[in-house]
Amino acid sequence: MSLSPPRRWLTGALFALLLGALPSPSRAALPPVADGQPMPSLAPMLEHVTPAVVNISSKTRVQVRDPYFDDPMVRQFFGLPATPQERVEQSLGSGVIVDAARGYVLTNNHVVGGADDITVTLQDGRSFKGKLIGTDPDTDVAVVQIPAQHLTALPLANSAKLRVGDYVVAVGDPFGLGQTVTSGIVSALGRSGLGGSDYQNFIQTDASINPGNSGGALVNLRGQLVGINSMIFSPSGASAGIGFAIPSDLTSEVMGQLIAHGKVERGSLGVQTQAITPRMAQLLGMKSSSGVVVTAVDRGSAAGRAGLQPGDILTTLNGKPLRDGQQLRNAEGLLPLGSALQLGVLRNGQLRQVNATLSAEPRPSLDGGQLDPRLRGVRFSEPPPSQRGNGFDGVTISAVQPGSAAARAGLRVGDALVGVGSQRITSLRVLRGLAGVQPRQLVLLVADQGGTRYVVVN
Repeated sequence: MSLSPPRRWLTGALFALLLGALPSPSRAALPPVADGQPMPSLAPMLEHVTPAVVNISSKTRVQVRDPYFDDPMVRQFFGLPATPQERVEQSLGSGVIVDAARGYVLTNNHVVGGADDITVTLQDGRSFKGKLIGTDPDTDVAVVQIPAQHLTALPLANSAKLRVGDYVVAVGDPFGLGQTVTSGIVSALGRSGLGGSDYQNFIQTDASINPGNSGGALVNLRGQLVGINSMIFSPSGASAGIGFAIPSDLTSEVMGQLIAHGKVERGSLGVQTQAITPRMAQLLGMKSSSGVVVTAVDRGSAAGRAGLQPGDILTTLNGKPLRDGQQLRNAEGLLPLGSALQLGVLRNGQLRQVNATLSAEPRPSLDGGQLDPRLRGVRFSEPPPSQRGNGFDGVTISAVQPGSAAARAGLRVGDALVGVGSQRITSLRVLRGLAGVQPRQLVLLVADQGGTRYVVVN
């Protein structure tokens, strides 16, 4: 079917707009012509993007626990070896080369976190053993390094300039099929409250993202990295047109800290807050229930130095309305240490502006070796501020030495220790109370995003 002259002109104009968004090298080689009009193509841009997107496979050895055969008397009766059985869990994902000279690859924490073996395969078929530089479970970002030459890296775009409706392209390795490209638009910005990580500021896109795309690239039409594909929302587990990516501005900040320090140092205001219900808003004489009420201020914290008090109502953050506590926690976790925050504070019916500076908040920790020799190389910490008051139970496992008994048993950084034997663990104070008690069989109850499990450390 041929197009009428007006429609043909409109089609040509749309094609010209799309081609104008592509980088200058793509304009030099015009795509094929159909019906007298050039056909748009993303191929010239993708020729520069796809070599920078890699496949990542990881293996994790996990101890297999059988409560019956864990009993030493049963093992002795049946003549079974005391060495615990293990199973190997495999994971497939994607990654993005962001530094060709040093071989740095950005990916998701849930792709490589806790892995014993990481293999990175390039588009040209070369494979390399990856070195885990650092992971950040709070943002689901990780950095892997490979000893490779002649790499192609993607430049990072300023994701703060993204707008809803911008065209984006997702590149990854879904279902282990091989490198796959899908396209769509930015559907929403600043998504949070989705689970899976503590600090969230996701880009939402309708570009198809499926299992295996995790850690892959979300790029603009200039071939610049705007996000790292992280998760999907889908009843079936396959793409339903609702995918989420971690913005490049956030991944860049986290990557810099992981490369420099092996971990991320975050700031904190040092406040605990509560959402304002419509009933509370009515009692407080507020016109809306937007904002949060301060319920506690930590001694010596940034909030304390700024003069915040329990009962203050925080209404704005850096000039923008403060909707809920998650938005405040995001600001604490996503902004660098030393960042200045301007808070709108309602106190005794009077609105004022308060300036505060994010400062480091030391998290109390405990060396596992002080509890039991079998826990040497493990460090337990109080949960991060983002988990306070959210029903979190237990203490966080913040470090596990590779090759230690705990690592072989399956303990991973980011897990929560919620029980030792029959003792429920609710804080570091409770855990410290078990020092010196060394049961014959050390059984830990551990929780992660997938639920709870028992871990036996020998």
